[in-house]
Amino acid sequence: MTAVDLENISVRYDEKIVLEHVSLQIEESRIVSIIGPNGSGKSTLLHTILGLKNPFEGKVRIFGLSPEMALKKRRIGFLPQKKQNGFDFPVTVYDVVAMPRLSSRRLFQTLSEKDKTLIRQSLELVEMAAEEKTHFGSLSGGQQQRVLIARTLAMEPSLLLLDEPSTGLDVVAQDQFYRLLQQLRDEKKLTILMVSHDIGAVSDIVDQVACLNRQIHFHGAAKECIPGEALEKVFGPNVQFVFHDRNCPTCRKQHE
Repeated sequence: MTAVDLENISVRYDEKIVLEHVSLQIEESRIVSIIGPNGSGKSTLLHTILGLKNPFEGKVRIFGLSPEMALKKRRIGFLPQKKQNGFDFPVTVYDVVAMPRLSSRRLFQTLSEKDKTLIRQSLELVEMAAEEKTHFGSLSGGQQQRVLIARTLAMEPSLLLLDEPSTGLDVVAQDQFYRLLQQLRDEKKLTILMVSHDIGAVSDIVDQVACLNRQIHFHGAAKECIPGEALEKVFGPNVQFVFHDRNCPTCRKQHE
């Protein structure tokens, strides 16, 4: 089944067109990275999938539903950029993961046993159950990202949207975080769509890459060689090519 289906969408802020005639289909249980420079429309694409921005043309379907209905049915989980997570106040790891479950309860209604089970299972899945009583602010950046993933998983989504999830993480924490995403794809059958500006950081762990700069200039398997002309359209004419495989004739041709 197709998890995300964007059909010829165009989006603008005021009079400025940010996305133009974007078509993109993502199958279930895939990790897909949207690659592009700052200001290329990556976050706008996520917001359109979430239903926070409405295209002035084209159609968006999430598991065959409108974004609004997909959100209502809790099919979509979203992890915003780290600077937007808003957890500077003193709360425990358990509290952070419990928040979305509590928000769906009526006034003065407490967590059910199902809620508590989902919270603990989510923490166990990201290997943070032992830290449930720890203050969130005292965790490392990598640990915080794991907790925020658990917070999203507790809502049982089918599609996980991540906006620059590796920002602020060191190389080791990035690698651990990306391996966690692969685990979630394989064990929970999650479809994961994340945006990034760094091709090298994600090429080894994602299934597909889409290069975006207002339009989609390439969409294919992560192990494919992205055409040089597509990279130039996305990152500009001064982009430098690096061999990812010296046996790849396409790469060799681009470098010659």
